[in-house]
Parts: sequence; C-alpha cells; structure tokens
Amino acid sequence: MNTNQKAIELFEQNEYEKAMELFHKAVYESRDVQSLNNLAWMYLNEEEDEDNALELIKEAVTMNPSSYFPYNILGDIYIKQEKWKEAKEALRKSVSIQASNEALQNLAVVYYKLGELDKASEYFIKTAADSDHRMYSHVKCLIDLGRTKEAKIKLDAFNEKADDFVGEIEVADLYVELNCYKEAIQWFEKGYKEYWKTPNWIGRFVYALYKTNNVQRIDEVIQEAIEEKKGEIEDTKKEEIDENWTENDKKEVIKKYIEEYNYYKKMIELLSSGYVPKLDFEPYSTSACYLFGCELHNNSEYQK
Repeated sequence: MNTNQKAIELFEQNEYEKAMELFHKAVYESRDVQSLNNLAWMYLNEEEDEDNALELIKEAVTMNPSSYFPYNILGDIYIKQEKWKEAKEALRKSVSIQASNEALQNLAVVYYKLGELDKASEYFIKTAADSDHRMYSHVKCLIDLGRTKEAKIKLDAFNEKADDFVGEIEVADLYVELNCYKEAIQWFEKGYKEYWKTPNWIGRFVYALYKTNNVQRIDEVIQEAIEEKKGEIEDTKKEEIDENWTENDKKEVIKKYIEEYNYYKKMIELLSSGYVPKLDFEPYSTSACYLFGCELHNNSEYQK
C-alpha cells in the first residue's frame, strides 16, 4: 500500500490529522499530479482553505494532466471565488477531457453568471433530470431568453412525484415569471402548508392573487403570515441567551422579523403602487470526490 492509499484509508476512518500528514508526505515523496491534486482537494473540501488548494492545483494543472479531476477542482475554487471567466476556462478544459456531470452543471452556472444564457440553458439541460433543480434552471434561462412558449411547455410537464422534484413553490415562481397567475396560484396552494412562510415567496403568492383579483385569499394569506411572524417575534424574545446565542444575535433576529412583519403589513399598499416582488433565483454548483485512488468512489489512481 502506497502513501496515498494509506492516507485515503485513514481519511475514511476519520483519522483526519494522520491522513493529512500522509497526503503531505505523498507530495514530499513525489510532487506529481496525483499527490498535488489530492492534497488540494483535502484543503478545499476539508479545511475550506482556498488559497492553499489553489496554489497546489495550479501546479498540478501546469503538468497538463490527462484526468479531468484537477480541472474540476480548479473550477470549484474559482466558482467559490466568483471568478467566472477563470472557472469557465478550467471547466471547458475538464469537459474536453471527459464530460462529467459536475463539470457540465458547473459550466451552466458559470455561463449564467456571465450572462451567456443560451449556453447556460444548453448546459443545464445536459444533466437535468425529471423536474429537478437543473431542469428548473433550464426553464428559467428560457424565460430570460424570451423563449416563453418553450418554457411553458416544459414547465407544464413538471411532476411533483419525481425523485428529485424541485418543489411546489419553485414551480409556482416560474409561472409568475411567465405571467401565468392561475397556474402559479395552484402550485403556491400545493406548497402553502409545507413551506416555512418567508417574505420572498409569500410576496409572490400574494402578487399572483392580486393579479387575479382574489381579494379574500389575499387577506387570508397576509393575515396568516402576520400572525406567524408575531409568534416568531414573541418566541424569540423569550429565548434565553448563552455562549452560542448572544443578546446581539437575538436583537438581530428580532430586527429581521420586525422588518418581515412590516413588509406583510404594507404589502397591499406596495402592490397598489406597482411593486413586483422579484424572483429569488440562484443556480447552484456541485462537486464530487476527486481523490485519485479512492476505492469508495471507484476512483482509480492517476494514469498518465
């Protein structure tokens, strides 16, 4: 068993410090793609040390690796740093070696962040599953591109029984984006009792009701949101402080809740003045185990 294999075995046994010693030893023994890649992955994912991870993985990439692992790690780091152009370059190189699902999804996110919506839409659909977040992101891109008919057809096909279903409120939100308020209301109602009430989606639910003149339901939804928020404020005031929950923490949370309470109280006035609640959309990136030699994830050792 070589040093890398021993390090991974210790890591899987939760012997983290001993594992890190051996990952460092592997680099000392042979400063190659495998040792640099694995130590970089550990720094990034276990210590959240982007600087050390970046330095190591950049060195690995200068060796022109034949595996996509180093490029995916480099892409992960640049995404965390919001360096979208650098992430795009790294992930495109990764895909040219092997089109992993992680690199494809992350490229979609990067293209979205760069405003390249055609490309983002194209890459989200490459790995999308039935009614999941990637399909949701794909439909969002179609809407932003003005391809509303195509978006509506795909949104109508969303299935709440799908294994990775994105969620009722999320589907409702996209119907609001399409100005399909009746469909939006149907989906908001499906998720109404399942979701924690927050201003972002309650505001959009009330907006859809407002656009269909459903005055009675507007009053019900706003009043329920107000009562729940009042309860949260009172419960928070009663909570005892400790070393993990300080007086300042408590004040900040109460301040936030009061702001949300006031938002609900002013909602009709806001909507009457032309206010349109914005969709809270953020595409998310993904990652995986990129440790060379990790048997748990069927990763072979690096081959030149």
